[in-house]
Amino acid sequence: MVIPETGYETPLTYEGMSLIWQDEFDQSAINTDNWAFQNGDGCPSLCGWGNAELQYYTEDNAYLVENDYLVIEAIKEQRSGSGYTSAKLISQGKQQFKYGRIDIRANLPYGQGLWPALWMLGANHPEVGWPQCGEIDIMELIGGNASGRDNTIHGTVHWQDNGFKADYGTSSKLSEGIYNDEFHVFSIEWDETQIKWLRDDVVFNTIDITSAYLSEFNQPFWFIFNIAVGGSWPGSPNISTVFPQYMLVDYIRVFQSN
Repeated sequence: MVIPETGYETPLTYEGMSLIWQDEFDQSAINTDNWAFQNGDGCPSLCGWGNAELQYYTEDNAYLVENDYLVIEAIKEQRSGSGYTSAKLISQGKQQFKYGRIDIRANLPYGQGLWPALWMLGANHPEVGWPQCGEIDIMELIGGNASGRDNTIHGTVHWQDNGFKADYGTSSKLSEGIYNDEFHVFSIEWDETQIKWLRDDVVFNTIDITSAYLSEFNQPFWFIFNIAVGGSWPGSPNISTVFPQYMLVDYIRVFQSN
């Protein structure tokens, strides 16, 4: 594993806002006051977590290095009938937030079949299910050389609109290189009227959430960090895919208006 020494950084202060929560991953172990693990393969009720994914999630594949970075590692190995392992961290029941600016500095994996994501689900997910709870994808990357996928990230929301699943999102493409080359900061700015997505402080997507049909996004949400392997969107790994693959997270910070 190579930890990049370059990349974008964001400040610890913003005018008119306060830092209300952060994890700098500078401890000796993952902070269980902030994170739990969602293990398994999602079967039988959500086989492949509902997306035909191929990985088995295990807490063995998430750890801290150099007292400064969270590592999520995707490995090609057999585990409980799956051909790959990875990890999925969730802040459900531990840290949840409504509105604010969220900054996540991360270095992403690459390659066909890799699907890293930094995302959120509505806190009422256990009661109402998905997509009624709402989903905010701060960052997703669908790895692969085809059409420059390793240099493109996506910012999306999913919700229930008048009885039907609805989606809205767009992408942000690097002018050169891929997201594995160095660190980038993936952010949202979220209030009662809109959600904006930013990559390295540049806005690339905005949605107005004032409609009654987007009420899901006016409630608390919790965080999910994971690397999926395979699935209906990225497709399966192939002979070109290099394992192991890593997502490195330097920090997550939540700011809210004073």
